[in-house]
Amino acid sequence: MAYGTPTTPADVEAYYTRIRHGRPPTPELLADLTRRYDAIGGTSPLAERTAAQVAGIRAALEDRCPGRYDVRFGSKYEPPLLEAAAASFRDDGFETVIGLVLAPHSSTMSTDQYFARAKVELGESVRFIGIETWWEEPAFLELIAQRVNDALATIPAERRATTEVLFSAHSLPEKILSVGDSYPEQIRESAVRAAALANVERFDVAWQSAGRTADPWIGPDILQVLRDKHAAGVTDVVSCPIGFVADHLEVLFDVDIEAQGVAQEIGLNLVRTASLNDDPTFTAILADVVIAAS
Repeated sequence: MAYGTPTTPADVEAYYTRIRHGRPPTPELLADLTRRYDAIGGTSPLAERTAAQVAGIRAALEDRCPGRYDVRFGSKYEPPLLEAAAASFRDDGFETVIGLVLAPHSSTMSTDQYFARAKVELGESVRFIGIETWWEEPAFLELIAQRVNDALATIPAERRATTEVLFSAHSLPEKILSVGDSYPEQIRESAVRAAALANVERFDVAWQSAGRTADPWIGPDILQVLRDKHAAGVTDVVSCPIGFVADHLEVLFDVDIEAQGVAQEIGLNLVRTASLNDDPTFTAILADVVIAAS
């Protein structure tokens, strides 16, 4: 399962309305989202990236356990919706369904909602196994560390002492903290472990892509953190969006355009780690996660 993305510019308004739980966006909000999609080519490549990830997981599972797994995809906000995928398993007589969200960390506002919707559609006759998190998988953290070191290698050795790695993830409303949501702690701990594996001592955590709502969202925001780092003498930053597993709007615009724009404005060199996308090493890790949950 994954969040979903509009597949054409004409789908943006309907997609935005679904995200807002049936409330159409204001003209200003719609124009802002359209502007961001236009900046990365009109639509996000997320649908294509996700399809490739699903295909990679399917192939890895078939290679490890021939004939054992049937892999289907469902989206939270864009067809094919996760309810349709769940219903197809139920209607085809499957007795056990494993839910894997293409996000490493869990939250009451993310993975919990996917699982709740899938369970309702599957009904009582189907056993549902929801994989809560998988960021602690050693192979995943090692892959992130490798991406960090690859990015660090592009920075001249004489500037390494003033280089910092900035791990980031999608911000969520601060109200999740009142219910004891562990999402922020998961992000920080995954950054700590990945940095240790990469042998990186200078690193920090920032938040990005906060929603356009009146509610306060978890911070500090990556744009402010970049300014603060530069003011503190940092010359180079490696951006590692550890909460995301594919190229999409929150990476291609929020990091590559918006954060990069701030970096260029203040004279900071910003390089980003390569997204995992359908790297066979990554999809094999997810296949192993599924098998372990079975």
